Amino acid sequence: MNRMDWVDLPDLKTPFVLIHKGRLLENLRRAAAIAEGAGIRLRPHVKTHKSVELARLQQAHGAAGLTASKPSEAEVFVRAGFKDILLAYPVVDPERVMSLLQAADRAGASVTFIADSMEGIAALARAGERFNRIIPVQFKIDVGLHRCGVAADSPALERLALSLREHAFLTFAGLLSHAGHAYAAKDREQLLEVSRSEQRQMAFAKDRLAKLGYPDATISVGSTPTVFTSESFVGIDEIRPGNYVFFDLTAVRLGVASVDDIALGVVTTIVSANDQFYIVDSGSKALTSDLGAHSSGGAGFGLALPLGDNGAKSETLPVVRLSEEHGFIERRESRLPIGTRMLVLPNHACPVVNLFDSVAIHDSDGGPDLWSVNARGKVV
Repeated sequence: MNRMDWVDLPDLKTPFVLIHKGRLLENLRRAAAIAEGAGIRLRPHVKTHKSVELARLQQAHGAAGLTASKPSEAEVFVRAGFKDILLAYPVVDPERVMSLLQAADRAGASVTFIADSMEGIAALARAGERFNRIIPVQFKIDVGLHRCGVAADSPALERLALSLREHAFLTFAGLLSHAGHAYAAKDREQLLEVSRSEQRQMAFAKDRLAKLGYPDATISVGSTPTVFTSESFVGIDEIRPGNYVFFDLTAVRLGVASVDDIALGVVTTIVSANDQFYIVDSGSKALTSDLGAHSSGGAGFGLALPLGDNGAKSETLPVVRLSEEHGFIERRESRLPIGTRMLVLPNHACPVVNLFDSVAIHDSDGGPDLWSVNARGKVV
């Protein structure tokens, strides 16, 4: 690990999230290059960072639109001026999207929705009728995570297609998938097989829809691991990675990034010590107790390295236990003084950001800055 690449911001009280801007920009360039090389659209997921400032950087690095999870989260970005949003979360209550649609009308923004049930189709139709607005809808295909979506070969897909045609305020906008089960892969070959399987299933669903009167359905796929390991994007029109902006220890475990690609850490202070552990001021309320996306993989709760003068003298140490406000870092043979500030690389960057109102950015060329986590707490 390139320890000297990380710089503490001593004027900030711990714990705080520190973003390495140089690594962040390189990660953005990698995703942009993948999309450009394949001739497909890049629509990153903002749930990872929830930051308007970072979304603007993504836009400057090739993003053709944004993906959001919840209506209130999407609304933040619509109000910030983004014109093309995909809400990749099923809607079953039209009231949940009224404020978003109102904001989109005022801003002249396009919002695309997903559906995987008859109830979802009906809810979106009622919302469209109320606003006298044609609503684009993508069908969510379950390619193996078994969270949301319908199977590519299921009768449910045909029912969705037939139902959509009955509603004057809905229009078909393509197919969407999320191969989140890739996070449980044990090696690169398993990752590749998840990606290949996703593409096969999406192509099959597209063929079925063509026979039902929906020709040339666009295909949108997501998940950082599959996007960064896929050998080909033949038949794919759009990719929706999210975690790639920061990466984390889960991405390292999967082999899609190295430790030196991780652009986010939590800066924390040793406040006590005993024979076994350093105790730091970051517990589950700063690091989360997440072992990885979709509860996958991982052991422990992060890796810690000392910052400043102590950085070159100590190995990377595991965070092995968490209380709410305390973290337990295994001492091993190290002898760090109380008061030492450490950087913890998390298992899963996305929920960490959601615990903070702002993140600190260090730019070797421009000094430190603070960015708001604008959509934090937007869970409806």
